[in-house]
Amino acid sequence: MTTREQKVTRIAIENPAAIRVFERLGIDYCCGANRTLGDACMEAKVSVESAMRLLAEAGQTSAPPIGSIWNDAPLHALTAHIVAQHHLFIRQEIPRIEALLDKVLNRHGESYYDVQRVEDLFLAMARELGIHMSQEEQMLFPYIDEAEATLAAGEPLPPAFFGSVADLTSKMMRDHDDAGALLARIRKLTGNFIAPAGSCPTFRGLYHALAEFERDLRRHLHLENNVLFPRAVRMEAAALEASLAAR
Repeated sequence: MTTREQKVTRIAIENPAAIRVFERLGIDYCCGANRTLGDACMEAKVSVESAMRLLAEAGQTSAPPIGSIWNDAPLHALTAHIVAQHHLFIRQEIPRIEALLDKVLNRHGESYYDVQRVEDLFLAMARELGIHMSQEEQMLFPYIDEAEATLAAGEPLPPAFFGSVADLTSKMMRDHDDAGALLARIRKLTGNFIAPAGSCPTFRGLYHALAEFERDLRRHLHLENNVLFPRAVRMEAAALEASLAAR
């Protein structure tokens, strides 16, 4: 249990999830942070009781629902969940991880050469994900939502300007494979996201953030590859078959 007498640096080293709390509260948790939590909170003008509560909760947030509820939920609810939960997470985490990478490279790049390669891979993945998410939000997801609503109203399947759901989701899944391959290379370079012994809290925080990023992206890709995309393809195929039968 965290106490007000514990050193901020030690808390960050032992519990990387605490770094989010320190960043939120404006408390320096790395270099020059050899202060007690109580002193750090006083300097940052925050309540030590609030900080201790947030630290206790750090890392204990529940995972987003990825189970059977999405097998039957409306598709528009699933697309909205993916955007609000996973796309938002990616957009928030990318600049945070980039800043951590820069900080670690500036201080430790000469000793840990693999970090530069990790940065290159992460930035490449970030660029690809940005394009990918925009395509989903501007083309695929709006069409899935529109098609679901139109078919529920008993109207014909609307035309898709991008060809077909089957073709576009197939392309999206190839994008997912590319992102997964980059993640696997990052995981290998970081030794399964385990920071070197004796490394500073920022280094540990970086590897923890990368691990969280991977964890969320895996859930994200599962929802799309194994739930949303197959259901949307089946919806499209059934509507086309019914249209042909009605002719």
